[in-house]
Amino acid sequence: MTVPHKRFAMIREFHLADWFTLGNAVCGVGALFSAMTFLETVDVRHIYFAAALVFAALVFDVLDGRIARWRQKSSAMGRELDSLADVISFGVAPAIIAYACGMQGLYDRILLAFFVACGVSRLARYNVTAEMLTDGPSGKVKHFEGTPIPTSFLLVLLMAIAASMGAVRENLWFGKVIIAGFTLHPLVLVFALSGSLMISRIRIPKL
Repeated sequence: MTVPHKRFAMIREFHLADWFTLGNAVCGVGALFSAMTFLETVDVRHIYFAAALVFAALVFDVLDGRIARWRQKSSAMGRELDSLADVISFGVAPAIIAYACGMQGLYDRILLAFFVACGVSRLARYNVTAEMLTDGPSGKVKHFEGTPIPTSFLLVLLMAIAASMGAVRENLWFGKVIIAGFTLHPLVLVFALSGSLMISRIRIPKL
């Protein structure tokens, strides 16, 4: 029989910042649900809901770091939790929103998968190199290598603007191209570019 206090031992190990990180993850999952609901109903409001939830995830992501520094409490588990939440909210969710908006060709799927893979790789590299990028006793990372994955919110915002103008599904901006019998929507190239910038060696100062 499990002793009750042991059952909740992991929860008691959470710092305040970790709860904000979980809020990030929950918002990301909510964005996925909204994107799937749009596929089912074609009600453009669900794209707006998805975009709003990704923005909420971004707010939680900013706050968890600030709270961790304010309370001077962080952990390896918190860092891993943050990365997993970011994969959902700023990797998988933007890709699924793009898919729901009409980027459903074979080449679209390949490039959206590439975008997510780049985001995962970017986070893994950050976790491995974070200590080397830290500024001594302050414990603060001096700069990022590659664009941070939360910048994908700009892609989500782009999708929300397109939705507001009716430029989704068969009306996507720049139309579509058929290559060797399979479809490519040129708009998906912005996701490929974003993914490429994430895994680049460009140094971006952390504010």
